[in-house]
Amino acid sequence: MNAPLSDDTIDAVAVAAYLKRHPSFLTDYPELAAQLTMPREQGSVASLAAYQLQQLREKNAELEQRFAELTTIAADNQKLMERVHALTVALLRANTLEVTTRTLIARLNEDFHTEVVRLLLFGRHADLPRSDWLRQVGGGAAELPELADVLQRHDPVSGRLSADKLAQLFGDEAASIRSAVLIPLGEAGILAIGSHDADRFQPGMGTLFLRMIAATVTAALARARDLA
Repeated sequence: MNAPLSDDTIDAVAVAAYLKRHPSFLTDYPELAAQLTMPREQGSVASLAAYQLQQLREKNAELEQRFAELTTIAADNQKLMERVHALTVALLRANTLEVTTRTLIARLNEDFHTEVVRLLLFGRHADLPRSDWLRQVGGGAAELPELADVLQRHDPVSGRLSADKLAQLFGDEAASIRSAVLIPLGEAGILAIGSHDADRFQPGMGTLFLRMIAATVTAALARARDLA
């Protein structure tokens, strides 16, 4: 008759597999659980119970950190929503195209802390002021071939722009712009916000609020033109 196998000859992989198939094994043998030692990178834990407790503490710490991050994001989004709402209300109060454009630029500078803003309006409007932030494009979108891809997509674009796009949008200040957001305004034109910080506007950043701003500004410009 073959001699029984000693503990040392038992395949550790087989033991691990057995325990996975029978997760309640240690419940039936509590004295064994009390004798087990769990190796840790920072040392050792005296028992399985202590090991499980440590695991729960670490998991709880991760969840608390994640919750704090989500709370911060929610607070930031609330502040941004309040600014978009304030912009909408201010544009609703504007009764001319000039007041509408001036209000837009002022709100973007004050509430959104923009560095460089450019509003390119399609067509010619004699009642609008001459200003660095305003450019009237008499030929419409056809006059801006460098921006054709942006205008055709109708969605905001953010990140680092090519030199030809920067030149069309920011003119003499193009060389200092490191990142930007382009917001198409339908048939009205395009709104560009530039930054001297290369990381402020990045590809893939959320566009929900940008699309809300685009819809608000487009509607405000159309309303101002209808009132003229």
